[in-house]
Order: sequence, then structure tokens, then C-alpha cells
Amino acid sequence: MKRSALRTLSLAALAGSSLLLASCDKTNEQPQAADLAVSAEDQSLAEDENATVADLVDAASPTDAAVTGSPAAESDDLLRVAGRCATRTYDAPTRTLTLDFGTTNCAGPNGVARRGKIVAVFSGPYRQQGSAVTVTLVNYFRNDNQHTGTRTISNLGQGSWSLDVQNASVATSAGTHSWTSQRLYTRTAGFGTRTIADDEYSVTGQMAGTNRKGVSYTATIQQPLIKKLQPGCARTFVAGTVKVLTSKEKELLLNYDPTGTQACDNLASITVNGVTRTIQVGRRL
Repeated sequence: MKRSALRTLSLAALAGSSLLLASCDKTNEQPQAADLAVSAEDQSLAEDENATVADLVDAASPTDAAVTGSPAAESDDLLRVAGRCATRTYDAPTRTLTLDFGTTNCAGPNGVARRGKIVAVFSGPYRQQGSAVTVTLVNYFRNDNQHTGTRTISNLGQGSWSLDVQNASVATSAGTHSWTSQRLYTRTAGFGTRTIADDEYSVTGQMAGTNRKGVSYTATIQQPLIKKLQPGCARTFVAGTVKVLTSKEKELLLNYDPTGTQACDNLASITVNGVTRTIQVGRRL
């Protein structure tokens, strides 16, 4: 059986966060674009945690949804992502998976400290076309920042997924970022093989929110983001553009393919106020 496409979804989201972080390094050099920098930073944190939550649910999903206590589908991956911080339980009558990180911070393999619960309710077998999982966060904190919101991941078949995030927020000491987002991950290559190394995805969607400084923004994929999982490409997109627009009419355009060649490199460009520069992405992963 082919490895779960959701892992690919998570990598794509993580790659997106890496680009936004890289762009923040540049926009911070321009005081007039400070709102854009904050919005990009907030969005990157949101995307990164969306990716991690998706990984955790994917790895911890029951092997057999009809059996209470069914073991995790990918126990090795669950250990890789969560370490020994989470207690996993699965209740078949309600199809509810709970990952309980406890009431005190526990640092996982990547150094991120978590506490609270991730609760996932399955509509049916997780990897079956038409099935969905609804994920809620209960008193859930990442590095002492509280995350809320509901995430719905729907299996569209052929390895494609949709991700809908509603009523989400991250409360930090510098303010609260709130948002909603929709993403569609369409597999375009890699059908019928177990390896993910030949998988390719086209990603579309948008996000709207209010950053921790109280400035509202939208982030819209203008040209579909192209994701390749082959070695050298797995941590960045190779093509596509995203426009970030704040309520103060400040705009940032991110271009994942400044050369027009879809090369497997870490180069992208950002355009702010008509000025374009090339940046490197993925350096903070």
C-alpha cells in the first residue's frame, strides 16, 4: 500500500512556512512593509503547526477504525514526530483518536514543547476515498502559545486531499493571530507506487486572518504551487506564486520560480512596492 499522501501534504505546508520565514528576513529590512512581515511570520507559524498536527493524526490514525484500541497506522512515524510525549487512545464506537500531551510541557524530538490534547474524529476508514477526519485542539499549547481551531481533512481519492481550517488562533505574548484557510492538494504524479519520491502535487487555496498586531490580511495562491518530492525538491515548491495583501493595502508577491525553469533549488523571489529581489528558502527547517 502506498504511503499516506497526508505526509506529502504536511511537507508541502512546511515548505510554504519556510518560504514565508525567508521572506520575513527581507521585508523586515523595509519598515514600510512591517505589517507584511508580521502577517508572513504569523502565517508561517500557522502553516507549520497545521503540518505537524496533520503528521501526528496521520501517524496515529487507527489501523482498523472499527476496533477500539487499534494500533497506530505508522507507529514509527508517530514516535519520530511526538517522541514519548503523547499518550494515544482510540475509541471505535465514536471513532475518536486522542493524543494527550499532558498538562505540563513535554519537548518532542524537534525541541518543540507541547501540552494539551489533539482530538480527531474519523468519518470512516482514514485512507478511504470520501472519508474525512475532524481535528480539534483542547487546551493545546505549543511553546506556551495556545492554538485553537478546527481542521477538517478530506480524502479526495488518488492521493489528493483538502484541508479546511476554521476559527483558528494562536495566542502569543505579542498578541493573537486568528485565521481561516482552505487548501487543495491534487496529486499529479506518483500514482501506484509505494515510494513518495516520485509524487508531485499542485496546491491551490487561500488564507485570511488578523495578525498579532491587529492588521487583517489575505494570502492567496495565484498560480498553483508545484510540489515535487524527489530528492532535492522535497523542502520547497518549484513553481507558483502567493500574494499577501494587508488591510492597509500593502502587498507582497512570492514567486517560487523566478527563473521560469521549475528547477529543484531553494531560490525564490519577493516583490514589495515594485521592487523584486531573489531569496533563499528552507534555511530554517
